Amino acid sequence: MNTQRSPVDTSRWHASELPAERHAVNPGTAGAPRAVWAALIALYVLLFPYHPGLRSPNELCRLWQTRALVEYGTLNINGALRDYGYVGDLSVKDGKYYPSKAPLLSFAAVPLYATMRALGGGHRHAVPEVPLVFFSRLLLTVLPTLGLLWLVRRYLRAYLEPLVADALTVTYGLGSLAFSYSLLFMSHQTTAVLLFASFYALWRCARGEWRERGYLVAGACAGATVAAEYTGAMGVLGLVLYAVLTFAFQDAPARVRWTRLGRAAGLATLGALPFLIALMAYHQATFGHPLASGYKYLNDAGYQPWHLGGFLGIRTPDPRAFGLSFFSPLRGLFTLAPFLLLALPGLVLLWRRRGQSSEARAVAWLGLALMAGYTYFTSSFSYDSWGWTTGPRHLTGLVPFLLLPVGLSLERLRAASRGAWALGGAAMLCGVSIAATGVATFINYIPDDVSNAVGALALPLLRTGYVPPGPLTFIGLPAGAAGTALMALLLGTAAWVFVRLARKPGQTWPAAPALGTALAVLVVLGAAQALTTRNDTADRNAVRFLQSVWLNAPGRDVAFWPGGPGR
Repeated sequence: MNTQRSPVDTSRWHASELPAERHAVNPGTAGAPRAVWAALIALYVLLFPYHPGLRSPNELCRLWQTRALVEYGTLNINGALRDYGYVGDLSVKDGKYYPSKAPLLSFAAVPLYATMRALGGGHRHAVPEVPLVFFSRLLLTVLPTLGLLWLVRRYLRAYLEPLVADALTVTYGLGSLAFSYSLLFMSHQTTAVLLFASFYALWRCARGEWRERGYLVAGACAGATVAAEYTGAMGVLGLVLYAVLTFAFQDAPARVRWTRLGRAAGLATLGALPFLIALMAYHQATFGHPLASGYKYLNDAGYQPWHLGGFLGIRTPDPRAFGLSFFSPLRGLFTLAPFLLLALPGLVLLWRRRGQSSEARAVAWLGLALMAGYTYFTSSFSYDSWGWTTGPRHLTGLVPFLLLPVGLSLERLRAASRGAWALGGAAMLCGVSIAATGVATFINYIPDDVSNAVGALALPLLRTGYVPPGPLTFIGLPAGAAGTALMALLLGTAAWVFVRLARKPGQTWPAAPALGTALAVLVVLGAAQALTTRNDTADRNAVRFLQSVWLNAPGRDVAFWPGGPGR
């Protein structure tokens, strides 16, 4: 029996403020063409920024445990360290080494590794490092993100016109942390995928579109989030608040609401339990206590102070950590993805509309809670611990929840009778986000002492022919041609997003004021890049170092799988 409330009229809280053209099929409101989606998918599949010489610790410590599970049948990676080489990001207890990370991705890669091992000949060294990293990323971080983009698009289209929903989905896919961390075998984008999937299940259940069993899905995704990344628990707390509010705000007697909430909580808990029990069993087996994580036993003494005090190193806010996390030219969230600045007025719009329906109230509270929680976290944790990363990696789980506020800001500008200039500026922020984050992601290993991720590192490398490897180069296409093709796809997609968002419904081209403001925004952001690029010794050394470890450096041929599987 389906005891969920009947579907509600979810359009009440936004449709009254949208133009009449919202549902019309015309050049101003049509969604993204297939060519745009094809370009996005191609960039995800064909880019492989990886350089074995860096010994990427966050990735390889997980994959070394995958090797250990298959090759030695153990959780510790002592044998893998001996046979495949040393890696970082380790914990040690009683002389046994383990990844310091939550274990979900290590275990998720086991079936893939076992299959590759069998195809490679079935011996201990049958799977080389490069194909192991490539296929682990492709199947376990890239493909799930492409699935997330489909969910994001469906969610945004419930509230926004198709053009804005599709353009924002593309901007999120190529102009945010989602792109950078999908192309790395790390847990940050996995956390974003699982958090949003959990939210999506809660949202569909709250609207009466899914049966109560959907709460099992929400709980399973939430439990898997914590098993993938410990700090994902912060996002799970926001989802718990959202779930409770969807029942608290229902128009029903209190007894009925709390009975429904109890059933939903029971189902969600049942869905989460397998992952939580498995995680505690892992902790018991590796670190001697079900609640003891690897951060308590870090092998590198230099990292230990970052995780001491407070909760897992989360203490009181530090203005420096706050400023650098959001505005640093090296890895600031708003520096690399300035379109997210539109979420700030969008959150105000979302909050003002909370009285128009119970759904609007719950979504507004969720947006504010996650923004406040993640801001507190990034401001209270050591900024210096981010490591060689593109952007503030622990904010990756927040970004998909900022897309609706961004969309509301864009739709308000599109619906205004005046203000084409403001729309042009907002559209340029989206286009620049794709260009800046995309170019940085072509490198995706950003040293801590570089002045600027784009101007000081990415552009000098790309200009001198150091483009990321990938399937195109592995099959023999010259690196220069492959890099040019991929850059054309990236910049072409950025141009499509800008042009489509900068023109109001019914227009075939952005108005002159929109183009003028867009140009001014581009000049300002370009000047900021130039002024924050020092081109000093640290910048030049970083470029030279990456050139020295580049997998497919100019003039160097690289075999993807030497000898091929089974040889």
